[in-house]
This record gives sequence, C-alpha cells and structure tokens, in this order.
Amino acid sequence: MTIVVTGATGHLGRLAVESLIGRGVPAAEIVAIGRSVEKIQDLADRGVVVKQASYDEPDTLREAFAGADKLLFVSASEPGKRIQQHTNVIEAAKEAGIGKVVYTSIPRADTSPLILASEHRVTEQALTESGVPSVFVRNSWYLENYDLKGALEHGLYGAAGEGKISIATRADYAEAAAAAVLTDDEQRVYELGGEGVTLAELAAVVSQQSGREVAYTDLGPEKYTEFLVSVGVPEGFAAILADSDKHAAEGALHTGTEDIEKLLGRPVTPLAQAVAAALA
Repeated sequence: MTIVVTGATGHLGRLAVESLIGRGVPAAEIVAIGRSVEKIQDLADRGVVVKQASYDEPDTLREAFAGADKLLFVSASEPGKRIQQHTNVIEAAKEAGIGKVVYTSIPRADTSPLILASEHRVTEQALTESGVPSVFVRNSWYLENYDLKGALEHGLYGAAGEGKISIATRADYAEAAAAAVLTDDEQRVYELGGEGVTLAELAAVVSQQSGREVAYTDLGPEKYTEFLVSVGVPEGFAAILADSDKHAAEGALHTGTEDIEKLLGRPVTPLAQAVAAALA
C-alpha cells in the first residue's frame, strides 16, 4: 500500500506523515510531497519517499500520485486560489486510479455561511462527482490560529461574541486525518473539533495557565477587521477572519468532540494542557 500526503512541507501535512508512521505504516510506503522539499529532508532520511510537487503544476501531481493507493489531500493554503489548485489534485488522483482520498475541509462545508467554506464546498462537490471514494475530515479551528504569547502582552481580540468554537491542536487534527486514511471508510464525513469554548473562556484558560491576567475584547466584525489590518494582516484576509468570527458567534465552528475522538481512539487533548504547551 502506498499513501501520498500532500502539503507535507507544511505543518499539518508533516504531522500527518509522523502520525502515519506512528500508526505502523512503513516509511517507504509513504510519499510526502510539497513545494519546498528541503524542509522534509529529515523524513527522507527516515525512509519516507519525498517528491517535489505543486498544486499549480498538474504534471508534478500526476508523477507524484502514480501507483498510489490512498491520498491524504491537505487543502491548499491560499483563499481565492484553491478551486483551480484542488481541481488539479482531483484530476491527477482520478487519473492515477487512487482508491481513496481523505480531504481536509471545514465544519459543515456543504451548508456553512463562512466565506472560507465556499472553496471547500466546491472541492467536496468535485470529489464526489469525480467518482473517487472520498472521506471529508472537516476541521474546526486550530489552537495555533491564536497568538497566545502575544495575548499575554496585549490581550485576546475577536468578534465571536458568546459563540462557542471547537478548538483543537494541529497535532490532533493531523492524527485524526491519518487515522481516517487507515480506516475502511470510503464515503464518510467527520466533523472534527476540540472543546467548545467562547473566546472569553479561551482567554481565561490562558490566564490560568500563564498566571497572568488575559482579557478578551469583542470588537464586532467591522472593528475587528480594522484591528487586524492595523497589526499587518492583509485587508482581504482580515475580512475573511472577521467573517469567520461573525459566524462563529452563531455556532458555525462548534462541532463537538465525538468524531475526532472516534478517529483518535482517545479523548481530544484537553485545552488547558494544549494551552500550557503552547505557552511553554
């Protein structure tokens, strides 16, 4: 069996490769692909097959996918470019005869009002229409989305009101994705997330774990966009982040932990423990 992991030079993809090895997949049966393969030379040294490939270069994808049985398809990272990039991946996977694709999506992608969900929704539809058996692991927010060390100095800001957000570590999402690759499921949706907390509750956890008072300031979507731009976030992406918080206030990022714990085979990492590790 050969498993290809896209985006392996990024944080999530790399962790997924590590999780596959940890779950007993021989390194030589894993193909780790990405644009900057020098970042994963250590994986090659451990026996993982490393190949340079880009979502923007269909020929490199076809070469990387040749002979593969399964594909962990980590979604591209640039909003606005994903549809064409993902189309390239899906076409290459179908051409290669891959028997199962696991795609990293977003909660309730088929109905979510988030701007971020639109490209995931199109990708899920394209995978379904391709006929390639596909599993969707719909990841809620990563703890790493938040600058917790910066929050110690400046507080935590957002626009999510009293909405609960299911926050888990990137490592837990990566392990869940690896587990999904190894299951027998061929058409399944997993709604993944950790403990559901408001951002005020997250700030309280940071306070408890750091011993320093951290406050959450809710700015509302417009002012939060302005705030993000003021600290250097590009305006278009700032608007996307503020939109995500706006809908998080309505529950759009609250998933529960049942699906992630089913895949992990254990409880999700407690938020307090994860925050403590992030602050260390």
